Amino acid sequence: MTKQVLFYLILPLIFSNCALTKTQQPTLNDYSIGEKWIWKWERAVDGEVRAQGEDIQEVVYYNGTLGLWNGVDTVQISKTRNQNQSSTPFRNWPLQVGKKWKYESEWENNEGTTGKTSQDAEIVSFEDLNVEAGTFKAYKIEYKGIVTNSRGFKGEMTDIWWYSPELKTYIKHVNKDGYGVYVNELTNYSKSE
Repeated sequence: MTKQVLFYLILPLIFSNCALTKTQQPTLNDYSIGEKWIWKWERAVDGEVRAQGEDIQEVVYYNGTLGLWNGVDTVQISKTRNQNQSSTPFRNWPLQVGKKWKYESEWENNEGTTGKTSQDAEIVSFEDLNVEAGTFKAYKIEYKGIVTNSRGFKGEMTDIWWYSPELKTYIKHVNKDGYGVYVNELTNYSKSE
């Protein structure tokens, strides 16, 4: 009887602690030169891999400050982190389990196709996720909605992102657009030397 009462007293504390966990957006001071992330990705249609590759980001010294280099281009970290948050952001800081918002974006791909994404986002959990680079605590964020483009496409799209506060980035992304599945997973993370 005592164990059962203790269980019911402790259970709300465990869940309330999880709900109180909040993560702020990383600042420039959270990065160091030499930090590097490597992801592998693949796109499969009907179970057949149609494309695959690797993405990298490395913190470098750039134009008097820190930048993220992707193997081709470099962007200042301060320019990506210090923007005013829109009313329909990709990530709605601070992150916290249970938080919901609307994400909308207008975009153009490298072939000149323009489009719009409109999704409802929700942080559904803060969990351990095992990826090739290791096991990390991550927010599981689900995005569900519609994507349209200038070539007449309109369809449902679901994205699941796992964001690791420890690594200051996502560690896995799964995209389902009705035609195929795109998976991107962190394979390596190295701290500055």
